[in-house]
Amino acid sequence: MSVEYKDYYKLLGVAKTASQEELSKAFKKLARKHHPDLNPNDPEAEKRFKEINEAYEVLKDPEKRKLYDSLGPNWKEGQNFQPPPGFENVRFHFGGAGGGPGQRFDAGNFSDFFETLFGGGGGGARFRDASGFSGGGFGGFSRGPSRGQDAQATLDLTLEEAYRGGAKVVSLQEQTIRPDGSPAMQTKTLSVTIPAGVREGAKIRLSGQGNPGTGGGRPGDLYLKVRILPHALFKLEDQNVVLDLPLAPWEAALGATVRVPTLDGHVDLTIPPGIGSGKKLRIPGKGLGGKTRADQLVRILIQVPASLSAEERELWEKLARTSAFAPRTF
Repeated sequence: MSVEYKDYYKLLGVAKTASQEELSKAFKKLARKHHPDLNPNDPEAEKRFKEINEAYEVLKDPEKRKLYDSLGPNWKEGQNFQPPPGFENVRFHFGGAGGGPGQRFDAGNFSDFFETLFGGGGGGARFRDASGFSGGGFGGFSRGPSRGQDAQATLDLTLEEAYRGGAKVVSLQEQTIRPDGSPAMQTKTLSVTIPAGVREGAKIRLSGQGNPGTGGGRPGDLYLKVRILPHALFKLEDQNVVLDLPLAPWEAALGATVRVPTLDGHVDLTIPPGIGSGKKLRIPGKGLGGKTRADQLVRILIQVPASLSAEERELWEKLARTSAFAPRTF
């Protein structure tokens, strides 16, 4: 998925060679101009203030600036951006912009571009002075402990694992930053308790396994989104498990007792006489779900022999001559 590229240097009105002092001066000037307290009920000013904060959050930090600059000179503001391989979910510790007494951030989210490149993280779009904003001097920002951002990954389960639940050890690949600012991969191994009967798309929360917090704040949570893998015998319809059951024509016509598989072992299923192809029989409580299990549905598929012996053909021909059954009404 691509997002809109943001030219942070252009947002601050500085050259790419700007020093930290030049960045700080440009940021303070623009932040004072577009501060929401000085532009009440002006959504454009608030939007601009957010963009300025985001740009400064990146460019004031040498590691984040180095990573941003490594994208190359050919990007223009407004272009669709997709991070190069190795940049996904890069994680940084984020603080507020600058650092001065008496001010703090209201935590908020930065742009999709920021989160795509840096893996999400703090920074806020608004700040306020403890004593209220003054149009006079302008200080920096500081922020106290901030909770880390939540993270999400996909958890592949077999249908049997989803049905039975229980403990499962999973290994996830996550990206970190080396001391030189380049991205690196590392393996994270976690023990997960799978709720019995968990359904497709459900999320399992692992407390404290998300992105790290800042300023001593606690880490975010990791959400594992369940994806149930295809099965050789069963399919899913919502929480119901579906099994296609082939029957011979005489079994369908006369009725039968057939041993069929379920996710909880085999059961004997009574086939009523005269059942048609496509009809479904229900085995209660053999599907997915929590305290109340869904069902297993057995779909009847009447099969005929692909080839006939001479004796079989004679019997079918005799049945065709003597039977009054009319399958078509048109």
